[in-house]
Amino acid sequence: MPASILEEGCHLFDAGWTPGTATRLSCPSCGSAHVAQVLGDNGGISYVCTACGHSWS
Repeated sequence: MPASILEEGCHLFDAGWTPGTATRLSCPSCGSAHVAQVLGDNGGISYVCTACGHSWS
């Protein structure tokens, strides 16, 4: 796995996280909850499904 992986699992936090605002993400391609949050090249946040490899931002 790339070193840019911040967090993996069912509960991920969006860029505007404040306590109590957990966001459950699922892959728009396969529906899996196995999603990793990654930093993009320009500092943006992207997501990668660890089940199927689909990525989005």
